[in-house]
Formats: sequence, C-alpha cells, structure tokens
Amino acid sequence: MSLSEIDPYGNAAAASPRALSSPEEDLRLWWCPLETRDDAVPALRAVLSQDEIERSERFGTEALRRRYVAGRAALRATLGRALGVAAASVPILRGPRGRPMLAPPHTLDFNVTHTEGVAVIAHLARPGWRVGIDVESIDREVSHDALARKFLTARERAAVASLDDDARRCAFLRRWTCKEAMSKATGDGLSAPFREIGIDVVRDFAAVEGTGAYDPARWTLRPVAIGKRLAATVALWSRAS
Repeated sequence: MSLSEIDPYGNAAAASPRALSSPEEDLRLWWCPLETRDDAVPALRAVLSQDEIERSERFGTEALRRRYVAGRAALRATLGRALGVAAASVPILRGPRGRPMLAPPHTLDFNVTHTEGVAVIAHLARPGWRVGIDVESIDREVSHDALARKFLTARERAAVASLDDDARRCAFLRRWTCKEAMSKATGDGLSAPFREIGIDVVRDFAAVEGTGAYDPARWTLRPVAIGKRLAATVALWSRAS
C-alpha cells in the first residue's frame, strides 16, 4: 500500500512519498506512486483546495483524475512537513504564467514531474533560486530526428549526428529532460527558446549555450538517479541576472 493513513501533522490519508538521494544539500527530492485504492481517494481529495478539486474534474478520464489528486496530495504532504503546517493549509498559488508557488513570505520553491503513474517532487531551499524537474522513459518512442531539428541547437545536432538511430533517440530524450526542467524552473514552459539552449551531457550535465534567462552562468543541472529506464534532470536557476 502506497498510502499513509495519517501524516505527521494529523492530516487525513495522503500519498506517502519516498525520499530520493539528492545531488544538492538544499534540494529535497521524493518519488511518489500515483495509483491509489478506491477507499483512499476521498481522504486525498480532502487536503486539496477547491481550485485543485475543480481542476481535477477537468481531466478526461477517472484514472487521470485520481492520479492528479494523488500527486497533489503528495505535494501538499511534503510541503506541509517542510513548513510545519497541515497539508490542507499549504498556501499554494498560481504565479505568473500559471507556475505554482508558495504565497509570500515563504521562499521555498518546488516543482513536480509525472511519468508512467509516478510523480517526482522537488523542493529547493535557496532564496533567489527556482527549481524545475523533468523525467522521461528512456524506452519512449519519439520522432527524435524531427524533434532534434526543432528543439536542439546546431552544436547539439552535430554532437549526435554520428550516433546510431537508437543512440540518437536516447541522446535527444536526455537533452530534452534538461531543457524541459529548465523551462519549468523559469515558468516559460513550451514557449522557452529550446533551440537556443545548448546542453552538454557527455562530459558533464551543463548548459553551454543560451542568453538572458537561459545564460549558462545562471544554471546548475543535475541528473537524478531513479531507475535504469527513467532519465530525470533537476535544473536550478538563479533569478539574479
């Protein structure tokens, strides 16, 4: 069973995240299965805000609705423990461009990614910085060459040109987790200038091309170990230019 009946602050059942090894001292990571028992769903919904409940109801299938509820309850449980408040009392706001954030004066930043029925949650306790995280299945079939032309820099495309087809697919997915994590940290999402952001994943995980918010000097990228068939990256962004 992936649920705890009571969290440390007396809340009703919430998804029980499992702590992951973190590559940074002020970064906390959790792995959370999103499959839930039927009888656990009402208690999970009980810690959500009205806005979150309404958003869950907009998902097209019951499975997606339940996964959203479980993931949001898990996020609230981790944030509640960090802040020392009940999960239902965590003051989550939708910031500019819809990026979730804690209401001031809280400075803890957070981000969540989902794949294959699990969520990975990240907290960053570094004032002036934001965190983004992305995870992809290495087995995912994508039109990698077409996507590379659209989303990779010329330097990145040259770096993978001599690889065989499957290696190019894996190389694209590895870079994509970095760029997606970065776009989630800034809040730009799919409007980020992906084709101008260059990533080195061979010698080190590092941004090596980019301007403005994506100036490499403002970024720290770290791989996250969560299994042989999943590739995850956490991106830490300094908001100071």
